[in-house]
Amino acid sequence: QVQLVESGGGLVQAGGSLRLSCAASGSIFSIDAMAWYRQAPGKQRELVAAITSGTSINYADSVKGRFTISRDNAKNTVYLQMKSLKPEDTAVYYCNVHYYSEYARGVRYLEVWGQGTLITVSS
Repeated sequence: QVQLVESGGGLVQAGGSLRLSCAASGSIFSIDAMAWYRQAPGKQRELVAAITSGTSINYADSVKGRFTISRDNAKNTVYLQMKSLKPEDTAVYYCNVHYYSEYARGVRYLEVWGQGTLITVSS
């Protein structure tokens, strides 16, 4: 089993900054892609940013130039630095990790989600 622990959410004024962290622990052979998603009230969950094991990065158009995703492979941790926050960034942010885990017959490819952390941006 793999667990994700997210931290860094909270209330911030428009124009402010926050940094999210997501640490993975458990039966991990290696981590592939790590990503952040968000879900605003009444809306579908959407991809915010993703980073592969080869450090290829993808951002949603709405956050390009304001958010930065990064990862620390030694710590199995992914970060999301958010700047110039807007009220429309208000949402629950979820960490998502794809990883390889060893078992008796070899290695399997799995996915795990964090519990979510609320970010509220006030105007």
